[in-house]
Amino acid sequence: MTLRQLIQSVSPNDFQDNVLFRQLKDIKPEYGANIRIQVRKNGGTISVTNVHVGSLGDIVASPIEVDDGLHLTDRELLKAILDEMSNEGYTDIDAEVFWDEMTDLQKAKIIR
Repeated sequence: MTLRQLIQSVSPNDFQDNVLFRQLKDIKPEYGANIRIQVRKNGGTISVTNVHVGSLGDIVASPIEVDDGLHLTDRELLKAILDEMSNEGYTDIDAEVFWDEMTDLQKAKIIR
């Protein structure tokens, strides 16, 4: 399952207040196949990696690999990924500015 497919599998009402969710829902998938979003249990917490590499179009096209034995609902999995992508501390305004810049292809190329 890709991040895009995961986003489409949950109820939008569950994430209606999440700026990042709304942004990712409307992003056109790009390449992404070379990068895999990895979800693991690290100690007592869920660890999500590879969600900060590439443009948003790359990220939503990335397949998600969840460790064997880690049982999460789609909603829990998406929440963990969104929390990692937003660093859990951004305000909505911070997030909007950040993701507006990340969707600017010229700036995304510089960041890569």
